[in-house]
Amino acid sequence: MNQDSPYIVQVNGRPATAADLAPLAFAGHAHFTAVQVREGRVRGLDLHLERLRSASAELFGRALPDDLVRSRLRTALRDGPADLSLTATVYSPAGEFTAADADPALLVRTGPASSGPAGPLALAAVRHDRFQPHIKHVGEPAKTRLLRGAVADGFDDAAFLDAEGRFSEATIWNLAFWDGASVLWPRAGLLTGTTLGIVQRQLDRLGVGQRTVAVTPGDLPALAGAVVMNSWTPGVAVHRIGAVELPAAPSFLELLHRAYEAEPLTAP
Repeated sequence: MNQDSPYIVQVNGRPATAADLAPLAFAGHAHFTAVQVREGRVRGLDLHLERLRSASAELFGRALPDDLVRSRLRTALRDGPADLSLTATVYSPAGEFTAADADPALLVRTGPASSGPAGPLALAAVRHDRFQPHIKHVGEPAKTRLLRGAVADGFDDAAFLDAEGRFSEATIWNLAFWDGASVLWPRAGLLTGTTLGIVQRQLDRLGVGQRTVAVTPGDLPALAGAVVMNSWTPGVAVHRIGAVELPAAPSFLELLHRAYEAEPLTAP
């Protein structure tokens, strides 16, 4: 943290230097988790830790211990505001375009707290499959390109259709649909977001029905609502996907927010 900002950038628990950051400027072989910190605490901490652990094991063949990650998160939060956004990125100091091994390093940066856009949003439906969709990895220019294309066409963002014509996710969002009684989660290759995981387990505790189903553009007219969610928020209403208008479904939105807020805040 410097005197001009309450926010920080740290590598392995110490302030990042230009020498630390320069090799990362164009690096695309890394993964991360994004967190909204409130009152110095985090919802779904176990999900964030598991995400970092499993992705590191797959990408690097080894993972940082949870206790070490938690210690570095505490260091990053120690002198900052009680409410903020935090991103924890794991990368290999050996760099990319190499088969060399190195112990993973952890880059943590903080910034102003966010709760996402107010919505409702209009989403373009575009054909796209992410590489390794189950990993929250960096180096995905296609997502920005598709977002820009959607905005140029009069939409707010883009939702992805897989090779079978099923909705999977959106650019930086998970999708959730409502049939009037149950929450519908897309059946397709996608990232299981930490907010999605929080909402799913809290909906279970509330006794709310949930189903994982294939959702196609042809299914949209029969649905009772749709939202996007990510680390910013458990739900932003979607009022249109492609040419199909969707109901506002305020009770669906309220349900998702209630489920999310039932998740306890945990200190790292």
